[in-house]
Amino acid sequence: MFGYILRRLLVAIPTILIIITVAFFMMRAAPGSPFDLERPMPEEVRQNVLAHFGMNRPLHEQYFNYMRDLAQFDFGPSLKFRDKTVSQIIAEGFPVSATIGALSIALAIFLGSILGSIAALRQNKPTDFGVMGLAMVGITIPPFVMGPVLALTLGLYLGWLPTGGLDPRLGMTPDRLILPVVTLALPQIAIISRLMRASMIEVLRSNYIRTAHAKGLPSRVVITRHAMRAAILPLVSYLGPASAALVTGSIVIEQVFQLPGIGRQFVTAALQRDYTVVMGVVILYATLIITLNLLADLLYGVLNPKVRYE
Repeated sequence: MFGYILRRLLVAIPTILIIITVAFFMMRAAPGSPFDLERPMPEEVRQNVLAHFGMNRPLHEQYFNYMRDLAQFDFGPSLKFRDKTVSQIIAEGFPVSATIGALSIALAIFLGSILGSIAALRQNKPTDFGVMGLAMVGITIPPFVMGPVLALTLGLYLGWLPTGGLDPRLGMTPDRLILPVVTLALPQIAIISRLMRASMIEVLRSNYIRTAHAKGLPSRVVITRHAMRAAILPLVSYLGPASAALVTGSIVIEQVFQLPGIGRQFVTAALQRDYTVVMGVVILYATLIITLNLLADLLYGVLNPKVRYE
């Protein structure tokens, strides 16, 4: 397994380098500048500012200087927030994004597995049709539509939950996390329930499940100890793509619910052409997605004895 992990890490390095390179030149090719203000600054001042950040040099030289600093784990200063570095901005926003993402994936796996199993055990019955109908709704309605609808319904009209932001005194309280977590988890609940239903139906038709029933084992034992253990394997394979979807989806959710996570920082930095913050968040997201995919593959190998990573 160590050799497999090493090979995956060796492949990840050029992948991240390509992502960094593409993001760097795309940001520089976008119109506008981080120093474009409502009141244009004098040209002499502008040139001094560009020289201070090394942006008056040729583009290829800026790129190599950035890669040199990055090799020393220096993401540079923010071009808009002069008193903060990129590392500080990411450190402030990452706990919020990580909390929302972790709770969302946990909720999606828990509810999706239960709903998919219920649908499989009631195949072609009203319960099955109802669960799959809800799943289709969850897949087709994007989070940036579902989020405002839930905020208006549960927050503004009914007054049950806060509609956004964090408590300035208490921070991330559970009531302020419910709406963003549910909104982010709903599409994944729908997808996981469909995957679990298909997998569970296939497992229930397998020979060893028939043998377990023939031995007189109670149905509850057969389902919980044998069927669900095998049926959950496809969900483990999906954890990598699901984590990537949650990471990218958090950008929208944090903007909708005004949460100070790195997703919202990414959107703000992109609009303001804060190159260094955008690059820092892109690198973090790329590293997270590659790492989570690797962990999902390793977990699949642990749960499935037929898989061997050489």
